[in-house]
Amino acid sequence: MTTLKTTPLNAAHRALGAKMVDFGGWDMPVNYGSQIEEHHQVRNDCGMFDVCHMRVVDAKGDGVRAFLRYLLANNADKLTVPGKALYSAMLRPDGGVIDDLIIYFMTEQWFRIVVNAGTADKDIAWMKEQAAVHAPQLTITSRDDLAMVAIQGPNARAKVWQVLPQTKAATEGLVNFQAADCGEYFVARTGYTGEDGFEVMLPKEKVEAFWYALNKAGVKPIGLGARDTLRLEAGMNLYGHDMDETVGPLESGMAWTVDLKSERDFIGKAALLANPPSTKLVGLLLLDRGVLRDHQKVHSAHGTGEITSGTFSPTLEKSIALARVPKGVALGDTVQVAVRDKMLAAKVVKYPFARNGKGLV
Repeated sequence: MTTLKTTPLNAAHRALGAKMVDFGGWDMPVNYGSQIEEHHQVRNDCGMFDVCHMRVVDAKGDGVRAFLRYLLANNADKLTVPGKALYSAMLRPDGGVIDDLIIYFMTEQWFRIVVNAGTADKDIAWMKEQAAVHAPQLTITSRDDLAMVAIQGPNARAKVWQVLPQTKAATEGLVNFQAADCGEYFVARTGYTGEDGFEVMLPKEKVEAFWYALNKAGVKPIGLGARDTLRLEAGMNLYGHDMDETVGPLESGMAWTVDLKSERDFIGKAALLANPPSTKLVGLLLLDRGVLRDHQKVHSAHGTGEITSGTFSPTLEKSIALARVPKGVALGDTVQVAVRDKMLAAKVVKYPFARNGKGLV
């Protein structure tokens, strides 16, 4: 039997009554009680998430910007203000998505990258392999000494300032997708819920005390179950579901993160230009009773597609999904989804479905 990996907050989850599950080889909390209540807690007030399994990577040295300009599908030249962040895909030469990630520009000698847990080792190996060829002067360092906690919801920032008052001056002026280096605490106005809030990186040995201090200040812990319904309502991709190495970013709802306009070359660019996509990612809102789930087949007048992520939306009180469908399918179309032995009607809608506490569909 393989031993599950644990985060430094594992004992805290158990002490707070979490139901633990195997999440991609990690022992993680799925909920602490009612998943729907946890979801509403984040939309209406705030909650905290253990994201210590995500990996922080520092790329440092002369020419780090030029290297990232080649490595990523989005253009690192968009980052001109220190602390500013950019969402991007890292592609294979054939255009498949190795991972989606966030990069932070700190100085011309230092960019910070946050990658997904399940792909971290593969991502770092790929970065190092590319750097060895194109930028051997750089250091690519996995910051295994750092932990990360996401505090999300309309009251999240106020709660963080209550617990870490020393970070307030440096962080209250941050706009969305911007971070501040506050010594031991790296505070980013980013998240994966469609709500305001911070993601805080800090030394591993301090994270448990930080978690309990937030909890004492009234921030409730939230499990992976609500994290998934929140991100899906917010129209945010999940690696391994909505994209992976077998599909490109253009058919994964990520065209806005791919810079094909500038002259620069990047890994995968030639493949994207040579193979325009025949499918696209759309939102679905179920019109009949039932629940949309991953891998259900979607039947349209233009051919068959498949749900990549599906769930019941607590905010809309309806079932929603992201689905990869033929390019001819249009907003407002009604499609049929095979749910067990029935064909259920769903409407093609523009996502996100909900953000900032409100339904948008």
